[in-house]
Amino acid sequence: MTEAVRGFWVASATPLAAGGSVDSAKLAAHAKHLFGKGVDGVVLFGTTGEGTSFNVAERIATIEAVLKAGVPAERIGIGGGFPAITDSIALSRAVLGLGLRHVLLLPPYFDRSVTPEGIEDAFAAIIDGVADDRLRASLYHIPQVSGVAIPTSAAANLRRRYGKLVAGLKDSSGDFKQFQAFREAAPELAITVGNEADIARAIAAGGAGTICGMANVVPELVKGMLDGRDVEARMQAAVDVVLKTPSFLATLKAILAAQTGDAGWLRVRPPLRALSDGAAFKRKLDELMAPAIA
Repeated sequence: MTEAVRGFWVASATPLAAGGSVDSAKLAAHAKHLFGKGVDGVVLFGTTGEGTSFNVAERIATIEAVLKAGVPAERIGIGGGFPAITDSIALSRAVLGLGLRHVLLLPPYFDRSVTPEGIEDAFAAIIDGVADDRLRASLYHIPQVSGVAIPTSAAANLRRRYGKLVAGLKDSSGDFKQFQAFREAAPELAITVGNEADIARAIAAGGAGTICGMANVVPELVKGMLDGRDVEARMQAAVDVVLKTPSFLATLKAILAAQTGDAGWLRVRPPLRALSDGAAFKRKLDELMAPAIA
């Protein structure tokens, strides 16, 4: 089992059943489909997976079902961020007991006036509360969404304090200078990027790989970037197709519905609103995928 998230991981979308619960069978099938495209692992209930809309019990029940469906524990990471530290501790303990090790931890969000020391204290309280050497935490930096940044000093101090228990950091800021700052401050952390267009240069600068959402719909393009192919312009164009819409998550699910012919993928949880059709977005992505990536 890997000590840190490295290589090609997908921030998986979360399919929902008609009543709004997680469709675990479809989620397991989606993960297996992605593995067939060269994906190393999936992170469930991250930002792309509408993670903050699901409570501790729902996340645990989904992991149990996905494991039962045959998705290996070593290929699963889970979003473990909550405003309440006790929820992060409870979820982390539970999934470690199920065989997972990779937990992505947001800083407690909502209070945006906290100090770097306070953020370090929050992460330390989670790690101390979990109290399990099997944990391989990745700090999750996505301040444009969470409203709370992870200071480079906090990342470096936590790695020094806890060693391999703080295994990595996912930088989804989209700011390559921020990625470089994390690399300089904490070179032992396995730092992955969420911004697909930055994958190639992040790896060249010592990055560990990617955990990204666009791989749900264009895994071949992401794999091409990881393999060093000249597809950065196509990747940026694909990202723009989705980002230039009112809702990245709803659009991504609409594309999945169009790609699979399964309208169930359209379902989202409030406050998101479902799109009625992703066919136009799918056509744009199909154009970017042709000619096929060799």
